[in-house]
Amino acid sequence: MASSEIEVPLPPLSDLPSSTPSNLPPRKPLAAPLTAAMVALPSQTDVFLTRLNKALATPSGVDTVMLFLCYTSRFSSSLLTSLAGTILRRSARDWLALVASLPRGTTLLFSAPSSDAAKTVAAARALILARRLKAFSDLLSEARTILRLWALLGMYFWGKGLVCKAIARWRGQVQEKNKESLGETAIAWTRLGLCVGLQALENGAYLSQRGVLGWSPKQIGLAYKWSARFWAAYIGVELGRLLAEGFGGNAAQKAGDKETVEWRKKVVRNMAWMPLTIHWSMDKGFVSEPFIGLLASVPGIIQIRDLWAETA
Repeated sequence: MASSEIEVPLPPLSDLPSSTPSNLPPRKPLAAPLTAAMVALPSQTDVFLTRLNKALATPSGVDTVMLFLCYTSRFSSSLLTSLAGTILRRSARDWLALVASLPRGTTLLFSAPSSDAAKTVAAARALILARRLKAFSDLLSEARTILRLWALLGMYFWGKGLVCKAIARWRGQVQEKNKESLGETAIAWTRLGLCVGLQALENGAYLSQRGVLGWSPKQIGLAYKWSARFWAAYIGVELGRLLAEGFGGNAAQKAGDKETVEWRKKVVRNMAWMPLTIHWSMDKGFVSEPFIGLLASVPGIIQIRDLWAETA
């Protein structure tokens, strides 16, 4: 199960012009374009690795990179499995039809591989790649679960901040313009409670799977299921809060401004997670494997784009 942590909005990359003005003289072609590209390659690699290192410099950055790789790998694996399986089944049907149509006692001689045979070989290799991508995705998913074991510590300070706000408000130390409404305060406490519930259950289930705690397999299954249900409830609260924000005019100020763009990103991310959290909270889910990878890739792509923009 993937994390639903709240990210700090990052500035998006600006679009750069892709052509030169028509009144400029044509550029002189390079004498040795291949040589120039080879010379530039180390520099480009260095820039990429520098930005990647910056992206991986924080726990949230590490989780974002792993989220992106985890679910894009999972989607790619399911897509390759589906395509390769279709090719292999079709090839098997063709061979069976051919053998059935031949007279009894006919000897088959195999010569150079035909185009159909080449497709079969490619499909078999695709299945191998699909299995490796799925194993990579499973590894990243477990790594993210291990990183989330410490999330309850951050939630403690989140709760501490809410308590401090409540005390300051009770003492009249908060200016009127900065006061939160009772509804906003209730939503904040609800979000915290749901996050604590989902994380505590996931931690207990995972540690029990690894033999650290002693929950039974039935308890582990129930814990994962209820963790997903808490997560689904959290996503529902977030979507309600964001939609109320948007219709209230706080986020939807004018088309294209930064606050509106960030608001839309949050809505899209949560809408992508919603069907998955419901799927994981059921005994028998309703989302197919390719769509799990596809939907979960949406927040991964949004977050990796923002993270990559921050490293520019």
